[in-house]
Amino acid sequence: MANYNLKEYMNKPERLAPGHRMCAGCGATIGVRAVLRALKEKDQAVIGNATGCLEVSSFMYPYSAWEDSYIHNAFENAGATMAGVETAYKVLKKKGKIPEDVNYKFITFGGDGGTYDIGFQSLSGAMERGHDMVYVCYDNGAYMNTGIQRSSATPMYADTTTTPVGKQSDGKMQNRKDLASIIADHDVPYVGQTTFTSDFKDLHLKAEKAIYTNGACFLNIMTPCPRGWRYDPADIMKICKLAVETCYWPMFEVEHGKWKLTYEPKKKLPIEDFLRPQGRFKHLFKRGNEHLIEQFQAEVDRRWEDLLYKCAR
Repeated sequence: MANYNLKEYMNKPERLAPGHRMCAGCGATIGVRAVLRALKEKDQAVIGNATGCLEVSSFMYPYSAWEDSYIHNAFENAGATMAGVETAYKVLKKKGKIPEDVNYKFITFGGDGGTYDIGFQSLSGAMERGHDMVYVCYDNGAYMNTGIQRSSATPMYADTTTTPVGKQSDGKMQNRKDLASIIADHDVPYVGQTTFTSDFKDLHLKAEKAIYTNGACFLNIMTPCPRGWRYDPADIMKICKLAVETCYWPMFEVEHGKWKLTYEPKKKLPIEDFLRPQGRFKHLFKRGNEHLIEQFQAEVDRRWEDLLYKCAR
C-alpha cells in the first residue's frame, strides 16, 4: 500500500472506451474502469458480462466499448461462462496452442440482479470449483436496466417499482443479502468489498489483488445509480463516503479465510445521513416513520458488530 500511486493508475490506457451508452454519472462504468486499471499493460483479458445495464449500453453489435475480448452471456450464467473459458485456456496452454509469453486474465462483471439473484447458482459453482477468475459485482441495489425493480441487494425500506411506497407499504420489507460474506464461506482465496473513495486506493488495490491471486476471487463494489437512488449525479462520491462512514457499506477483505477491515470510520455516522440524500428513502423522514429509521440503524449496527468480531477473530 505504501507504493500506491494514483497518478500512475489513472494514466494507464483505458480498457473501457468512452462513447458507450451508460447514463451520465453511472457508478457501474466508474467501477469497471477502476477494476481494469489494475491489469498490467502487458496482460490481456477476457471480459464476461451478464445481461444488464452494463451489457446493453457498452456492446451493441457490431459496436463495442471494450478494448479486450468480450463475451456477453445470458443473465443467469456469467460465472459458468467464464469458468468454461478459463478451463479452455488452460487446455490450450497445456497443448502449446497459446504462446508462453501471452498471459490472459479472466474477469466477469455482473449487476446485483445477475449476481445476488439470477446468476447466483452459476457464480457459486464457479467459486466452489476454484477457477482462476475474478467475478466483479457492480452493486447498484436493484434491477436498474429493466425499470428499478427490487433485488436481494436492495436495502430495507427502499422505494422501487416492485416495492412501491404507499398506504399499505413502507418499501422493501427485507434486509439486503450480504453476498460478500456468502462467497467468503465458499473458502475462496480472496473476497473484497469496496466502493469509490477520494483516491480510489481501496478499490484499485483490491482489484489488483483479486486479479493476480491464483484461484476464484470475488469483488463486491457499491456503484450508486442516480436514477434508481434518486440523487444528483454530481454527488456520487458524497453518497459513497456516507455509505462507508455510516457503516452501511463496510470496506473489508477476506484473504485465505482471514477477515480484515480495510477502513474503519473515526466516528461512525448515523444511518440517516446516508438515507436522507436519496429520493428512494424520502418517505422515512415523514412524521411518524422515525421507528423505520431506528430499525434500519439497528440492522446496520448488528452487521457492523458482527464484522468487527470476524475481523478481530
